[in-house]
Amino acid sequence: MDWEIVIGLEIHTQLATRSKIFSGASTEYGAPPNTQASLVDLGYPGVLPVLNREAVVMAIKFGLATGCTIARRSIFARKNYFYPDLPKGYQISQYELPIVYGGKLDIVLDDGTVKTIGITRAHLEEDAGKSLHEDFHGLTGIDLNRAGTPLIEIVSEPDMRSPAEAGAYMRKIHTLVRYLGISDGNMQEGSFRCDANVSVRRRGEKAFGTRTEIKNLNSFRFVEKAIEVEAERQIDVLESGGRIVQETRLYDPDRNETRPMRTKEEANDYRYFPDPDLLPLVVDDALIEEIRATLPELPDAKRERFMREYDLPAYDASILTGQRPLADYFEAVVKATKARPKAAANWVLGELMGALNKSGLEIGESKVGADQLAALLDRIEDGTISGKIAKEVFEALWNEGGTVAEVIESRGLVQITDRAAIEALVDTVVDAFPEQVQQYKSGKTQVLGFLVGQVMKASRGKANPQQVNEVLRARLDSSD
Repeated sequence: MDWEIVIGLEIHTQLATRSKIFSGASTEYGAPPNTQASLVDLGYPGVLPVLNREAVVMAIKFGLATGCTIARRSIFARKNYFYPDLPKGYQISQYELPIVYGGKLDIVLDDGTVKTIGITRAHLEEDAGKSLHEDFHGLTGIDLNRAGTPLIEIVSEPDMRSPAEAGAYMRKIHTLVRYLGISDGNMQEGSFRCDANVSVRRRGEKAFGTRTEIKNLNSFRFVEKAIEVEAERQIDVLESGGRIVQETRLYDPDRNETRPMRTKEEANDYRYFPDPDLLPLVVDDALIEEIRATLPELPDAKRERFMREYDLPAYDASILTGQRPLADYFEAVVKATKARPKAAANWVLGELMGALNKSGLEIGESKVGADQLAALLDRIEDGTISGKIAKEVFEALWNEGGTVAEVIESRGLVQITDRAAIEALVDTVVDAFPEQVQQYKSGKTQVLGFLVGQVMKASRGKANPQQVNEVLRARLDSSD
């Protein structure tokens, strides 16, 4: 506890454009190596980059959603370094004048407290290609399909003080870019990845310690684990009298350790200078307001509305608004059913999410539509089926399809609500379990649950549980 961790994140988010940032080559994932790299991406002499307008629009969307300043004039620069997956010998990025800067984002910590994280900048840049080591014995292959793919690099202030805060911030950014529709956020495909800058200092000190950068973290869990083990390493070095070297490190999840990759470069090592092939990017107020008008309801606002409008607990509202498609599904159910919103939330977060997770599907691939779930909730509400039978209906809908009415009819699942029929079932159970009946009459009222269960079993779950309770109590409390 004598040490404090200081963390800043650089999140690389691939923008969901169909073509690259400076060429017309496709950004579609999964194509054979080097089939989606144009002459511009390959850096051939004489070719000129042309800026993709949609990438600019998406960067501005992010800036507006995070309260950033949108630069009316920004500059593209060449970041010079030699690496095999960068055929031009430089990366086109933004340095001194980025398109978006000076925003903030609120995160909610495990104890419910809210912390504000500053956003230094979010600049446009092109991605590099990819080095492939695993498919070649003693050699490295280069796939340039990613070269020129549009990114925004979202750079935070060093405001985070724990791995958990870093994880919460990264999750919040991930949710936001997907809400805005500017990125699919697919970590497995490299659409959303992170570099973590980590340093430690004695608690109470103002000056920052020497930082290291952990590169290419592509899961929330790895970000938290990498920061944790790197902070522990730095503290061990300092407490043993050593010093921290500013360097770039790699996280090895198998060994749960970080290892040095190379000495950390400074900005002047990249020899930034304005790209002579690209004019300054100028945006006007009219374009910014046009983009602002297209912004969706953002996660925080939606969560507050769900709590206020649907009277949902904070936990339910947070989970439901964590993904925009999930929030849309929930609202579609609520608008189509007579059931209470809380009942709809329970089914979406329970049965539906359980089925999606078990099948490895996203909400957009659900085998039970919002209209089907709404119809199912209505049948519970009007007493046609019980909650228990509804789960059987849901499973049939998921596995076999059809409508709620068809499943209920074909399987004979209509709930028994006829009082005479329920009384007959109760009489049968009372006669079959005289010992338990006597226990109830002698004051052991907890045995009622057993007897209710036997009636439900005799009805194959079709009897209305509330009526069963009422009839059974009346029968047992009678003097006979």
